[in-house]
Amino acid sequence: MNLDIEWNDNGKTQGLKLAGEIDAYTAPKMKEALLPLTKHEGTTIVVDLERVNYMDSTGLGVFISALKSTKEYNSDLRLVALQDRVRRLFDITGLDSIINIDSTVRGGK
Repeated sequence: MNLDIEWNDNGKTQGLKLAGEIDAYTAPKMKEALLPLTKHEGTTIVVDLERVNYMDSTGLGVFISALKSTKEYNSDLRLVALQDRVRRLFDITGLDSIINIDSTVRGGK
């Protein structure tokens, strides 16, 4: 499966809409799109994961790198519209307590 990435610039808010699977093969593509956005001071990056139906630890690693970068550059990272199975990864690993995740969880197959 592929990972499709849509980027939306709303000034101080940068949006990424992801669709597909985030794994060892697609995570570098996500990292290439996400990390540069974190390096703009005062920017909020909103990552929409509604259409992501699978993510492994490689994807979690990219989000951890992005979170570290936001702290360094005084920007903000928010994840929104996670499907249950993707949200569970963040819950199990405890990352839900350090990454800003929208409390609205989407259903999914």
